[in-house]
Amino acid sequence: MKETSHYNLLHNNTFGIESYCDKFVEYSTEEEAEEIASRLRPGEKYLILGGGSDLLLTGDYHGTVVHSAITSLTSTPVEEGTLVRVGSGKTWDDVVALAVESGWHGAENLSIIPGEVGASAVQNIGAYGAEVKDLIVSVEAVEIGTGRKVCFSNADCQYSYRQSRFKHEWRDRYLITFVTYRFSSSFEPHLEYGNIRQALAEKGIEKPTPSQLREVIIDIRNRKLPDPKVLGNAGSFFMNPIVTLDVYERLHSQYPNMPHYTIDEAHEKIPAGWMIEQCGWKGKTLGRAGVYEKQALVLVNRGGAEGREIVELMHHIQADVKERFGIDILPEVNVV
Repeated sequence: MKETSHYNLLHNNTFGIESYCDKFVEYSTEEEAEEIASRLRPGEKYLILGGGSDLLLTGDYHGTVVHSAITSLTSTPVEEGTLVRVGSGKTWDDVVALAVESGWHGAENLSIIPGEVGASAVQNIGAYGAEVKDLIVSVEAVEIGTGRKVCFSNADCQYSYRQSRFKHEWRDRYLITFVTYRFSSSFEPHLEYGNIRQALAEKGIEKPTPSQLREVIIDIRNRKLPDPKVLGNAGSFFMNPIVTLDVYERLHSQYPNMPHYTIDEAHEKIPAGWMIEQCGWKGKTLGRAGVYEKQALVLVNRGGAEGREIVELMHHIQADVKERFGIDILPEVNVV
């Protein structure tokens, strides 16, 4: 177990914000997680931290930061697939890379999403028409305050678009230790979202292999998203809003070329990045914070920005989108 006082979180958040916490605690086994969880108390100030890719720190954190360093992985063949049990501290994309290499299918579109396995189960990460909820079988955790081990099924977690019970009534109640995914033995590529087909066509590929699809997804994301080691960011900052059909039809009558994705017969998803771009924010800078010039959904640290500067930029963008489109866009990142 690792315990450090007055710990600098600079390298534990992809925005590159310098922030100190009173104590940093890291568990590398289930038993250590139980010990830490039994020492913490509901109401005590603590932050459960993954890879820091969905986090915006707005100042020093006067409490305990808890991080998982469980990185083990075991696989079990099952009918028409493979169950893979992964430690919550393992880098998510390492799991995707191994899955593609091993012939475990279903995660190709989720390639190079930053963060760790535990966060994948909290956030229900998704990209290019895929969501991790469609792979998750169960989530193992220990209860804070008691150290009691629990195991939740996929249904228990009540997953929806970028949501789970871990973000709401279960928030700060559990330390996740393992996530079990079910991968398929058959490859059924999902190519309908975004410009996947166009990118494949540019390479002369009509029917991609799993590795080819992963490579194309990586290329697309790398063209759109800055490297956090070069330009601090948390990837997509805002969630794409899902609106009712009447709201969509009102906007579509004003903006016939507005991109959209059908959720069901009563709801449409509208890209937040498109609305932000229409408001003129793409590539703009406010203080030391800015909007990435290649993707308006990404807010960036231009260098030395404090968290409050990113928050100020967020508020300006939200106000402009609300004024122009009548839609509230909400942050996907956790603002602390």
